[in-house]
Amino acid sequence: QLVESGGGLVQPGESLTLSCVASGGIFRAAVMAWYRQAPGKDREFVASMDNGARKRYSESVEGRFTISKDTAKSTVYLWMNNLKLEDTAVYYCYLRFPDATKFWGQGTQVTVSS
Repeated sequence: QLVESGGGLVQPGESLTLSCVASGGIFRAAVMAWYRQAPGKDREFVASMDNGARKRYSESVEGRFTISKDTAKSTVYLWMNNLKLEDTAVYYCYLRFPDATKFWGQGTQVTVSS
């Protein structure tokens, strides 16, 4: 089970940090990722980290967002800086394990508004 938190309402240029706690731990996860879905749009990739700590980002967030993990806390983070209006979406945490088992969180709302 994945539980996200940290969403909220912010103004453009501000920062937020999302957290995703995995009840089963993340030590064996092959891929940890964040996706988002804006109203009326498909869910899209935001950032990911594999078990070798290699990170990937979508072009729209590169340089502003950072994905990280704390294995001891079974938590994956998404550090979001310089938020823009177009970052408004529900953000979902995603874990995939080597046996292809996948988990999605319930989502946390991020709203950027002036």
